[in-house]
Amino acid sequence: LHDELAGKPGEAEATEYAVRIVDGVTLHRDAVDRLLKEAAQNWDIARMAVIDRNAMRIGCYEMLHVPEVPTKVAINEAIELGKRYSTEQSGAFINGILDRIRKERGLKV
Repeated sequence: LHDELAGKPGEAEATEYAVRIVDGVTLHRDAVDRLLKEAAQNWDIARMAVIDRNAMRIGCYEMLHVPEVPTKVAINEAIELGKRYSTEQSGAFINGILDRIRKERGLKV
């Protein structure tokens, strides 16, 4: 991450945010994984593509614990991570699961 951001505007803020997200996902991983498991009916989390699973963890954590990130943005960013680093089908899969969590938790779009 540092090499990709080195010397660019916003480097410190982006690095700080990335650390915040990684720490938050790690701290809340069990609760986030429970929500993903419930929403991903008939899917075992361990069998999901690693990128998809981690993109959903980040999106779910942001939806629930980072109020300055709108729910729609958290979902869209997770979708884009899946599409960019996993498969084209990942976007629809990630969207379906995170949107189900959003609806079940009564979160605004």
